[in-house]
Amino acid sequence: MRLEKCWFCSSTCYPGHGMMFVRNDGQCFRFCRSKCHKNFKMKKNPRKTRWTKAFRKTAGKEMVLDSTFEFEKRRNRPVKYDREKMAVTLRAMKKVAEIREKRERAFIKKRMQVCEKPVFVPSAAV
Repeated sequence: MRLEKCWFCSSTCYPGHGMMFVRNDGQCFRFCRSKCHKNFKMKKNPRKTRWTKAFRKTAGKEMVLDSTFEFEKRRNRPVKYDREKMAVTLRAMKKVAEIREKRERAFIKKRMQVCEKPVFVPSAAV
């Protein structure tokens, strides 16, 4: 089962869901829902649309550079099935997910510490 990414919002497109737009030059654009497809047709920029993943990354709300993102990239080379290799891969995927969650928690915590600045309240005459 291949899970595609929505071109506009970067969410997961499951098989049988969403739609695909094929341009005259043959480039395929997958969309998870009609909302993304309509915004694409209106030529909206995903980096300026607040609910997209691209906006969150450009605005500094999510991690951008991290070595765990390398595992999420698509690979088109078919690999011969091996049960042991599959078990090792699944264990590695779980470990990578744990590492990513830990780093995201640290990133969010760091972001929240920057936001928390002491507010100066002038006191009444003493």
